[in-house]
Amino acid sequence: MIDVWREEHPVRFTAVDRSDRLSLAAAFDLFQEAALCHAESLGVGRDSLARTGQVWVLSRMSVYMERRPRFGERMTVETWPRGWEKLFAVRDYRIEAPEGNTAVRGRSGWLILDIEKRRPLRVQPVVENLPSNEGRSAFSALPPGLGERPGLQQTARRTALYSDIDFNGHVNNARYIQWIEDALPEGILEGAHAMRLDVNYLSEVKRGEAVELWTGTFAPEGAGADMPRSPSAAIALEGRRPEDGKAVLRAELVTGAA
Repeated sequence: MIDVWREEHPVRFTAVDRSDRLSLAAAFDLFQEAALCHAESLGVGRDSLARTGQVWVLSRMSVYMERRPRFGERMTVETWPRGWEKLFAVRDYRIEAPEGNTAVRGRSGWLILDIEKRRPLRVQPVVENLPSNEGRSAFSALPPGLGERPGLQQTARRTALYSDIDFNGHVNNARYIQWIEDALPEGILEGAHAMRLDVNYLSEVKRGEAVELWTGTFAPEGAGADMPRSPSAAIALEGRRPEDGKAVLRAELVTGAA
């Protein structure tokens, strides 16, 4: 049983933005692929759960980019399970730069859904036999539950199309990060040296459905080991269904010094 899954990658051209550094969406892609591979190796992957009518669904994720690897750099992507908290199976992530320092780290909360009823099930029966990795933590706490932020304004509208949809029949979690990037003010991401993104996935969006993206600024609360120093921007984002205004996604981005 592999306690920690490791993969080595160069930072490829499609993984960088105009600043020639790793993008948030690319980091989410890397973490998603590593997590799926590790789950398969542990016997709790997609096909194994499907045989019992279950599926993994990402519910919350926090990613802190302390240093953004540049195009061509070699990086080691790591992921490992960290037990469970309430209904969430907790999984950590880390990207190590060539000099051995941590460049990016994250923590996620996954749900197990009943495929037919689309309702969450207890994760403990699945997670309790996995490596607990006590003492190995990338983040200090479970990704937060994000509440409504006042004063948001609509900045974009997206319709879920073929390339947005994954095997589970809804918009993929990493694709949402591209939507978020596209809805942010110009220059925010390219100029960011360090940034943290917290995401809550609240409701699935299927092909053909539209989502309005609303953004606004907020005052970040304090600082810590998992947050950029001297914040230069703090932006809240909410994805809403246009027909009823209900949120399908909430996210908060803070940029600043590493």
